[in-house]
Amino acid sequence: MIIATWNVERLKHKRQLGEIVAACADTHADILVLTETDTRVSLPYPYCFNSAPLCEDEGNYYSTTERRISIFTHYECVHRHQTFDEKTALCVELKTEKGNLLVYGTIIGIHGNRRSSFKHDLDCQLEDYSRLSALGNGICICGDYNCSFSDNYYYTKESRQKLLAAFSEHGIALATKDQVECIDHIAVSSSFLGNSIPMVTEWNLDKSLSDHKGIAVSFS
Repeated sequence: MIIATWNVERLKHKRQLGEIVAACADTHADILVLTETDTRVSLPYPYCFNSAPLCEDEGNYYSTTERRISIFTHYECVHRHQTFDEKTALCVELKTEKGNLLVYGTIIGIHGNRRSSFKHDLDCQLEDYSRLSALGNGICICGDYNCSFSDNYYYTKESRQKLLAAFSEHGIALATKDQVECIDHIAVSSSFLGNSIPMVTEWNLDKSLSDHKGIAVSFS
């Protein structure tokens, strides 16, 4: 199974939309979570789920096609779970060959991690993780965390500690923890991973198509 995520920077590089779509296709992901995305990013998956529209939030700041989260997948959705904010976090329960998996696509802090809203966003999402983990299925928390874990690239000490503590409490493995200059992450329940050793790959390393690298995790 391959799970991938990428922040496409509100499609600021829309003249390179073909290259962005090609880069997404090249991941061969079974589950692909795009953040700061746009419905003009059209991919050949049988299922696509989007967070709520943003165009009414701040006048004309957002276009009608923008979404904070899109989840593309080959897997059937058996339930869509409520999140603390339907514009910022999206959770779908997918039926996979390894059992049901809750995929929680997210941006933690839409304006980065230095504003007071980030802490509120993080705390609300941690409550979601706890509630959803209690359902007993595997969970994957995937998207833009606005937090690096292996270096001083971009983080707050409090957010790093809270996230790692929550993952430890709920038996979730942060597969991308050791990646450098990485704030987009994929965390998966250890029970769902089983004995698999996740392999991590990255793309858009020169950040020519977005100001974020893309990242993918593959496991058997």
